[in-house]
Amino acid sequence: MTGRGSPDPEIRVRIDANYGTLTPQEARAADFILDHLDDLAVYSATEIASSSGVSKATVSRLFRRLGFADAQEVREHARELRLRGVPVGAPGSLAAHAAAEHEALERMLAGLGDGLLEAAAGVVSAAAEVVVAGFRNSYPVALHLREQLAQARGAVRIAPAPGQSVGEELAGLGPSDAVVLIGFRRRPAGFDAVLASLGTRGVPVVLVVEPGWRGAAPAGTVVLTCPVDAVGAFDSYASAMSLANLLATRVLARQGSAGRARVAAITALYGELGELE
Repeated sequence: MTGRGSPDPEIRVRIDANYGTLTPQEARAADFILDHLDDLAVYSATEIASSSGVSKATVSRLFRRLGFADAQEVREHARELRLRGVPVGAPGSLAAHAAAEHEALERMLAGLGDGLLEAAAGVVSAAAEVVVAGFRNSYPVALHLREQLAQARGAVRIAPAPGQSVGEELAGLGPSDAVVLIGFRRRPAGFDAVLASLGTRGVPVVLVVEPGWRGAAPAGTVVLTCPVDAVGAFDSYASAMSLANLLATRVLARQGSAGRARVAAITALYGELGELE
């Protein structure tokens, strides 16, 4: 076990650290585990033993050597890794990947009921200034959304800019502005503090997270959810990119003639500057 406040080492790290001391039979079981990390949450010790050609007693000894009490603790560890977004697992088939992406998209769309998408578009459209903020793996989604929103309305910027702190980016925002805060799992430690600070200063927030997010959103926050589970080792942000398209499109529609005029002006500048083919 690690110290308080630190997550236990991942099972792959534990295996790597102990691999040189494993017996040949234990190594066979460890190799099977490493090849099937994505399925580890549902395997029993008996199934691991049978699949790797060793005894159940060998698997039990391996678990204890790695610091687990039993197979149930290993399964719970594997589930926690997936909830934290830790890359585990092997590539799946293209069909399985497509099915998972489709399911994520359907779940994202289903979560936009009760007027949530329109509410988010209203917040973004009405704000004097919009900051789209994303950290770590959420930053590319935030950057894409900012580029789309910038075509629909003015005064939209991305945060954090390279080399800038969060405080510098958000200072001066107030109730007349808005922040679209994108934070998928494996968020930085200060994510909840940023959200709480925005709430304290009365800044309207559209929060984009994965289902099952366990934080506390300030009153009035519009919360949109995008599943990021995938068949392979890494999370997928296909549904998040689709949500960015939907939100920007709704904002453009709300901008009316002003939005259409902005799109026309940007298109004219593309031609004037020779920026596009």
